[in-house]
Amino acid sequence: MDAHAKAADQAIDTLHQISNILDTGLDKETLRILVGLCEAGVNPEALAHVVKELRREAALLRAAAADAPPAAGARQ
Repeated sequence: MDAHAKAADQAIDTLHQISNILDTGLDKETLRILVGLCEAGVNPEALAHVVKELRREAALLRAAAADAPPAAGARQ
């Protein structure tokens, strides 16, 4: 592994530790993607908004699935 890749991995490890302390729920792969998007010029505040919105939508879908009756022919 070259020095640049090693430094990038160390930065992600540190970022992941901070993420865990702040209880963000973001894993290393997600952090890598978000950092890459920021490095590509995407607005960090916009990314944060998208992450929050995706989490909200996922929670709504999980709640709807939990409240839905079993599908016809589905085993119980």
